[in-house]
Amino acid sequence: MSRRSRRRQNADADINITAFMNLMVVLVPFLLITAVFSQISILELNLPATTPAQEQQQEDKKPIVLEVLIYKNRLEVVDRQTGPLKIIPNNGTQYDYATLVKTLKAVKNRFPDITEITLLLEANTPYEVLVTTMDKVRVTDQVVGTETVKAELFPDIAIGDAPPDRQNTSQNSAMQTALRGGAV
Repeated sequence: MSRRSRRRQNADADINITAFMNLMVVLVPFLLITAVFSQISILELNLPATTPAQEQQQEDKKPIVLEVLIYKNRLEVVDRQTGPLKIIPNNGTQYDYATLVKTLKAVKNRFPDITEITLLLEANTPYEVLVTTMDKVRVTDQVVGTETVKAELFPDIAIGDAPPDRQNTSQNSAMQTALRGGAV
């Protein structure tokens, strides 16, 4: 064997990892200290566990069965037994959550024992809209003396699909009728 091949074997056998270990000793505590630990909150949703006949009997006993219908261009606060309480059109491209909270506060003042609400969404409602609406119907800020505290509105939330939007359907059919009339 020549000297060159001996040097290659010795060079390959000597691996110095001291610098790498020093880096890890400093880096691991630094990463643990600066890590942001995310907080996961869980919001319990209720799903109907009764048959429709039993559900109807239970609703007949309640003074109000509150629903919020979320459509692309508006929010509707509805009592399932009597019909719409308030239709809240969007402010430009955003939902008017201030009016929604004001309406729900008025309902809560009239029916303080009611804690259930159902959110009914259109098929392509963004997730952010659902979460924001859930936050708005669950709790609100209330001024007590000089302090602002969280007050409970309707914490028992159920979600479901909204019925087809009759308002948009009637507007679309009127537009199609006008287009047909103009084309003929």
